[in-house]
Amino acid sequence: MSWRFITCAALFVTCLLAANVVAAKLVTVAGVVLPAAIVVFPLSYVVADVLTEVWGYGAARRVIWLGFGCNAVMVAAIWAGGVAPPAPFWTGQAAYDEILGQAPRLVAASFAAYLVGEFANAFVLARLKVATAGRWLWLRTIGSTVVGQGLDSAVFVTLAFAGTVPAGALGGIVAAQWLAKVVYEAAATPLTYAAVAWLKREERVDTFDRETDFNPIRL
Repeated sequence: MSWRFITCAALFVTCLLAANVVAAKLVTVAGVVLPAAIVVFPLSYVVADVLTEVWGYGAARRVIWLGFGCNAVMVAAIWAGGVAPPAPFWTGQAAYDEILGQAPRLVAASFAAYLVGEFANAFVLARLKVATAGRWLWLRTIGSTVVGQGLDSAVFVTLAFAGTVPAGALGGIVAAQWLAKVVYEAAATPLTYAAVAWLKREERVDTFDRETDFNPIRL
């Protein structure tokens, strides 16, 4: 693979890992409470759209699993650092645990939501590209995000908070996160167009997944 593909893959993984770290903070945007990950996590979907649009579903599938593996390593490293005995003079253990020490339920919900959302996003974009004969990129990027981010938000919020948050409130949380992420993707459309056009020109590739095996676990 070219350095451009490697750069896109690295950017995708960086956005994913950064989002999982900063998600511990809650912020208020236009009166709506959201995790701070809203700043960077939707960008991973923008990069995933670019990967799928230029190199196809198969390439995006490899990067999605790469991100999953890197995230698992980071979670394991953070856990190991948390359980390691702190130095007698170090006073930051409580802060470390509060910010980085995620509950197993939240970690599992995050992993499941990531896989469902990212694979749905790549699948919808790839199929729409064939269906539209490569036209209307905006329809593919926004349409795939509506599906992918919707599933991501629904799976994560449901698995993470069902039974601890009223059902009505759960729906509101899902809707708020989903809407914010879709708006983010729509706003990034000009950037997506520019990146896709440049990469297709430089890479001399424009993949159509007409005979692709969409099995998400095939590497």
